[in-house]
Amino acid sequence: MNNLIGAFLVLIGAICFSAKAVLVKLTYLHDVDTITILTLRMLFALPFYLVILFLNRKRLKSASVLMTKRDWINVIVMGVIGYYLASIFDFIGLKYITAGLERLILFVYPTLVVILSAVFLKKKIGFTEYLALALTYLGIAVVFLDGAIVTQNNLWLGSSYIFAGALAYAFYLVGTGEISPKLGSINYTALSMLVSTFAVFIHYLLVQKTFNIFTDVKVLWLTFYMGIFATVIPTFLIAEGIRRIGAGRASIIASIGPISTII
Repeated sequence: MNNLIGAFLVLIGAICFSAKAVLVKLTYLHDVDTITILTLRMLFALPFYLVILFLNRKRLKSASVLMTKRDWINVIVMGVIGYYLASIFDFIGLKYITAGLERLILFVYPTLVVILSAVFLKKKIGFTEYLALALTYLGIAVVFLDGAIVTQNNLWLGSSYIFAGALAYAFYLVGTGEISPKLGSINYTALSMLVSTFAVFIHYLLVQKTFNIFTDVKVLWLTFYMGIFATVIPTFLIAEGIRRIGAGRASIIASIGPISTII
């Protein structure tokens, strides 16, 4: 039953996440720059993470006893990599390629998780996993043989940004495995998102110089949906799912993402 619940949480979370690409493409129609979209998304999501940490403050305090200085540094690094770098690369890439292709490239991250786990955690890759890796990249290659896709403007630039985002997210998942059990999936996710939000705000201020995010009402609604239904809800669903069934199984179930994005 625990595995079934975990799988269901990841499935719903992945479907919610998949809406993000479509919302970003819709937001770009209103002539808004990437960092403003990302800042608005995080700004709408921020209160929820603060409330969750406040409600869980006693559990967080007791769990923090198990944390070392290195663990806290890991939380900061993973927050920057997993939800700041991965998001900024993804959002920039969506300026150049379709939402469907973005999801397809982004979902090579399960193969990257396997490879990174082998490199950094010394986990052996079995024959079945090698076969899965080969099939994944063969499938990507087949997609890129489509003439209509290859002729898209800035295809390789956009695809490179999306792949960089997938790599960043894979690093986050690999790093999550050791720290999340100590803090609990909810606290770990909330803290990671707070770190990411801080990084996004710094980026915004460095680029824009002033904090003025008032924009088109339609953009505000789109980024609100993005912040709540494609950020807050799926991050906690997937984090809890990973806790129950592990990152490997979760990444496989989450591969429903490209299909739901296309739909």
